[in-house]
Amino acid sequence: MMGREITAIWVPLELSPLIWLVITLGMYLAARRVQMLLGGKPYFNPVLITIVLVAVIVVLTGTPYKRYFEGAQFINFLLGPATVALAVPLARNIHHVLRSLHSIGLALLAGSMTSIVTGVGIVWLLGGSRIVALSMAPKAVTTPIAIAVSQEIGGIPALTAALAILGGIVAAVVGQRLLRQFKIEDWRVHGLAAGVAGSGIAAAQVAPLDGMAAAFAALGIAINGVVTAIVLPLLVLLLS
Repeated sequence: MMGREITAIWVPLELSPLIWLVITLGMYLAARRVQMLLGGKPYFNPVLITIVLVAVIVVLTGTPYKRYFEGAQFINFLLGPATVALAVPLARNIHHVLRSLHSIGLALLAGSMTSIVTGVGIVWLLGGSRIVALSMAPKAVTTPIAIAVSQEIGGIPALTAALAILGGIVAAVVGQRLLRQFKIEDWRVHGLAAGVAGSGIAAAQVAPLDGMAAAFAALGIAINGVVTAIVLPLLVLLLS
Protein backbone atom coordinates (compact mmCIF):
# COMPACT_ATOMS: atom_id res chain seq x y z
CA MET A 1 0.00 0.00 0.00
CA MET A 2 2.79 2.38 0.95
CA GLY A 3 4.59 1.58 -2.33
CA ARG A 4 1.50 2.52 -4.38
CA GLU A 5 1.13 5.84 -2.55
CA ILE A 6 4.77 6.71 -3.14
CA THR A 7 4.43 5.83 -6.84
CA ALA A 8 1.28 7.95 -7.20
CA ILE A 9 3.05 10.98 -5.73
CA TRP A 10 6.31 10.40 -7.53
CA VAL A 11 5.26 9.76 -11.15
CA PRO A 12 4.12 13.36 -11.88
CA LEU A 13 7.27 14.81 -10.30
CA GLU A 14 9.59 12.48 -12.19
CA LEU A 15 8.66 14.14 -15.49
CA SER A 16 11.06 16.95 -14.64
CA PRO A 17 14.71 15.77 -14.46
CA LEU A 18 15.60 18.83 -12.38
CA ILE A 19 13.64 17.31 -9.50
CA TRP A 20 16.79 15.38 -8.59
CA LEU A 21 18.83 18.55 -8.44
CA VAL A 22 16.25 20.06 -6.08
CA ILE A 23 16.14 16.89 -3.95
CA THR A 24 19.91 16.64 -3.67
CA LEU A 25 20.38 20.29 -2.72
CA GLY A 26 17.44 20.11 -0.33
CA MET A 27 18.85 17.05 1.40
CA TYR A 28 22.25 18.71 1.72
CA LEU A 29 20.76 21.86 3.28
CA ALA A 30 18.78 19.69 5.67
CA ALA A 31 21.93 17.71 6.55
CA ARG A 32 23.84 20.95 7.21
CA ARG A 33 21.04 22.04 9.50
CA VAL A 34 21.16 18.74 11.36
CA GLN A 35 24.92 19.11 11.84
CA MET A 36 24.50 22.65 13.19
CA LEU A 37 21.76 21.58 15.59
CA LEU A 38 24.07 18.83 16.89
CA GLY A 39 26.86 21.27 17.66
CA GLY A 40 28.71 21.05 14.35
CA LYS A 41 30.15 17.65 15.16
CA PRO A 42 32.17 16.19 12.25
CA TYR A 43 30.58 12.78 12.85
CA PHE A 44 27.38 14.13 11.34
CA ASN A 45 29.03 14.94 8.03
CA PRO A 46 26.45 16.56 5.72
CA VAL A 47 27.86 14.86 2.62
CA LEU A 48 27.43 11.43 4.19
CA ILE A 49 23.93 12.23 5.42
CA THR A 50 22.97 13.56 1.98
CA ILE A 51 24.28 10.43 0.24
CA VAL A 52 22.26 8.18 2.55
CA LEU A 53 19.04 10.19 2.23
CA VAL A 54 19.24 10.54 -1.55
CA ALA A 55 20.09 6.84 -1.92
CA VAL A 56 17.01 5.92 0.11
CA ILE A 57 14.81 8.11 -2.10
CA VAL A 58 16.35 6.67 -5.28
CA VAL A 59 15.69 3.11 -4.05
CA LEU A 60 12.14 3.83 -2.85
CA THR A 61 11.19 5.44 -6.16
CA GLY A 62 12.92 2.78 -8.27
CA THR A 63 14.86 5.42 -10.18
CA PRO A 64 17.82 4.22 -12.30
CA TYR A 65 21.10 5.96 -11.49
CA LYS A 66 21.35 7.21 -15.08
CA ARG A 67 18.09 9.13 -14.69
CA TYR A 68 19.18 10.53 -11.33
CA PHE A 69 22.47 11.73 -12.83
CA GLU A 70 20.68 13.42 -15.73
CA GLY A 71 18.92 15.64 -13.23
CA ALA A 72 21.74 16.18 -10.72
CA GLN A 73 24.71 16.37 -13.08
CA PHE A 74 24.98 20.15 -12.60
CA ILE A 75 26.30 19.43 -9.10
CA ASN A 76 28.94 17.19 -10.62
CA PHE A 77 29.88 20.00 -13.03
CA LEU A 78 30.34 22.42 -10.12
CA LEU A 79 32.81 20.06 -8.41
CA GLY A 80 35.66 21.40 -10.55
CA PRO A 81 34.97 25.14 -10.00
CA ALA A 82 34.45 24.52 -6.28
CA THR A 83 37.89 22.93 -6.03
CA VAL A 84 39.49 25.73 -8.07
CA ALA A 85 37.84 28.30 -5.76
CA LEU A 86 40.18 27.12 -3.00
CA ALA A 87 42.89 29.01 -4.90
CA VAL A 88 41.53 32.24 -3.36
CA PRO A 89 42.70 31.54 0.23
CA LEU A 90 45.87 30.02 -1.22
CA ALA A 91 46.68 33.28 -3.02
CA ARG A 92 45.96 35.29 0.12
CA ASN A 93 48.38 33.19 2.18
CA ILE A 94 51.00 32.50 -0.48
CA HIS A 95 53.80 34.06 1.64
CA HIS A 96 53.17 31.49 4.39
CA VAL A 97 53.23 28.71 1.81
CA LEU A 98 56.52 29.85 0.30
CA ARG A 99 58.18 29.91 3.72
CA SER A 100 57.22 26.26 4.31
CA LEU A 101 57.71 25.01 0.76
CA HIS A 102 60.55 22.55 1.48
CA SER A 103 58.79 20.74 4.32
CA ILE A 104 55.48 20.86 2.45
CA GLY A 105 57.04 19.12 -0.55
CA LEU A 106 58.36 16.27 1.57
CA ALA A 107 55.05 15.89 3.42
CA LEU A 108 53.04 15.86 0.19
CA LEU A 109 55.30 13.30 -1.46
CA ALA A 110 55.14 11.08 1.64
CA GLY A 111 51.37 11.45 1.85
CA SER A 112 50.81 10.67 -1.83
CA MET A 113 53.02 7.60 -1.82
CA THR A 114 51.57 6.34 1.46
CA SER A 115 48.04 6.62 0.07
CA ILE A 116 48.94 4.71 -3.10
CA VAL A 117 50.87 1.96 -1.29
CA THR A 118 48.31 1.45 1.48
CA GLY A 119 45.42 1.41 -0.98
CA VAL A 120 47.00 -1.29 -3.12
CA GLY A 121 48.28 -3.13 -0.03
CA ILE A 122 44.84 -3.36 1.58
CA VAL A 123 43.32 -4.84 -1.58
CA TRP A 124 46.22 -7.29 -1.93
CA LEU A 125 45.97 -8.43 1.72
CA LEU A 126 42.24 -9.01 1.36
CA GLY A 127 42.74 -11.05 -1.80
CA GLY A 128 41.27 -8.49 -4.17
CA SER A 129 41.89 -8.44 -7.90
CA ARG A 130 44.37 -6.26 -9.79
CA ILE A 131 41.63 -4.10 -11.26
CA VAL A 132 40.24 -3.36 -7.78
CA ALA A 133 43.74 -2.49 -6.55
CA LEU A 134 44.22 -0.09 -9.45
CA SER A 135 40.84 1.47 -8.67
CA MET A 136 41.88 1.90 -5.03
CA ALA A 137 45.31 3.45 -5.69
CA PRO A 138 44.19 7.04 -6.55
CA LYS A 139 41.58 7.19 -3.77
CA ALA A 140 43.08 10.20 -1.95
CA VAL A 141 43.00 12.70 -4.81
CA THR A 142 40.07 14.89 -5.75
CA THR A 143 37.35 12.94 -7.55
CA PRO A 144 37.75 14.33 -11.11
CA ILE A 145 41.49 13.58 -11.08
CA ALA A 146 40.94 10.20 -9.42
CA ILE A 147 38.50 9.19 -12.17
CA ALA A 148 40.89 10.30 -14.92
CA VAL A 149 43.86 8.47 -13.34
CA SER A 150 41.77 5.33 -12.83
CA GLN A 151 40.82 5.31 -16.52
CA GLU A 152 44.47 5.79 -17.49
CA ILE A 153 45.83 2.88 -15.43
CA GLY A 154 43.02 0.40 -16.09
CA GLY A 155 40.91 0.76 -12.95
CA ILE A 156 37.14 1.10 -12.62
CA PRO A 157 36.35 4.86 -12.60
CA ALA A 158 32.98 4.46 -10.85
CA LEU A 159 34.57 2.42 -8.05
CA THR A 160 37.41 4.93 -7.75
CA ALA A 161 34.93 7.79 -7.45
CA ALA A 162 33.06 5.98 -4.67
CA LEU A 163 36.31 5.25 -2.82
CA ALA A 164 37.49 8.85 -3.19
CA ILE A 165 34.23 10.17 -1.74
CA LEU A 166 34.29 7.61 1.08
CA GLY A 167 37.90 8.47 1.88
CA GLY A 168 37.07 12.16 1.96
CA ILE A 169 34.20 11.58 4.37
CA VAL A 170 36.36 9.46 6.68
CA ALA A 171 39.10 12.11 6.67
CA ALA A 172 36.54 14.85 7.39
CA VAL A 173 35.07 12.88 10.29
CA VAL A 174 38.25 11.76 12.07
CA GLY A 175 41.03 14.00 10.72
CA GLN A 176 40.84 16.98 13.07
CA ARG A 177 40.09 14.86 16.11
CA LEU A 178 43.06 12.59 15.41
CA LEU A 179 45.47 15.51 14.97
CA ARG A 180 44.28 17.16 18.17
CA GLN A 181 44.79 13.93 20.10
CA PHE A 182 48.45 14.30 19.12
CA LYS A 183 48.39 17.92 20.35
CA ILE A 184 48.70 19.32 16.82
CA GLU A 185 46.93 22.68 16.66
CA ASP A 186 48.74 24.31 13.72
CA TRP A 187 46.13 25.15 11.08
CA ARG A 188 48.70 24.64 8.34
CA VAL A 189 48.98 20.99 9.34
CA HIS A 190 45.22 20.55 9.62
CA GLY A 191 44.68 22.06 6.18
CA LEU A 192 47.47 20.14 4.46
CA ALA A 193 46.37 16.84 6.01
CA ALA A 194 42.77 17.46 4.95
CA GLY A 195 43.77 18.27 1.38
CA VAL A 196 46.10 15.30 0.98
CA ALA A 197 44.07 12.65 2.80
CA GLY A 198 40.52 13.78 2.21
CA SER A 199 40.61 16.10 -0.79
CA GLY A 200 37.63 18.42 -1.29
CA ILE A 201 35.28 16.93 1.31
CA ALA A 202 37.78 17.13 4.17
CA ALA A 203 39.03 20.51 2.92
CA ALA A 204 35.47 21.84 3.06
CA GLN A 205 35.35 20.76 6.71
CA VAL A 206 38.41 22.82 7.76
CA ALA A 207 38.34 25.70 5.25
CA PRO A 208 35.61 27.74 7.03
CA LEU A 209 37.48 27.46 10.33
CA ASP A 210 40.67 29.27 9.34
CA GLY A 211 42.05 30.99 6.23
CA MET A 212 45.44 29.35 6.70
CA ALA A 213 43.84 25.91 6.84
CA ALA A 214 41.93 26.66 3.62
CA ALA A 215 45.13 27.75 1.86
CA PHE A 216 47.09 24.66 2.82
CA ALA A 217 44.13 22.40 2.05
CA ALA A 218 44.02 23.86 -1.47
CA LEU A 219 47.75 23.29 -1.82
CA GLY A 220 47.39 19.70 -0.64
CA ILE A 221 44.58 18.96 -3.11
CA ALA A 222 46.42 20.50 -6.05
CA ILE A 223 49.89 19.05 -5.56
CA ASN A 224 48.65 15.67 -4.38
CA GLY A 225 46.56 15.45 -7.55
CA VAL A 226 49.52 16.36 -9.76
CA VAL A 227 51.91 13.97 -8.01
CA THR A 228 49.45 11.07 -8.14
CA ALA A 229 48.58 11.73 -11.79
CA ILE A 230 52.28 11.60 -12.73
CA VAL A 231 53.67 8.94 -10.38
CA LEU A 232 50.89 6.34 -10.40
CA PRO A 233 50.79 5.68 -14.18
CA LEU A 234 54.60 5.43 -14.17
CA LEU A 235 54.54 2.91 -11.31
CA VAL A 236 51.90 0.81 -13.06
CA LEU A 237 53.94 0.91 -16.27
CA LEU A 238 57.13 -0.17 -14.47
CA LEU A 239 55.38 -3.00 -12.59
CA SER A 240 53.49 -4.33 -15.63
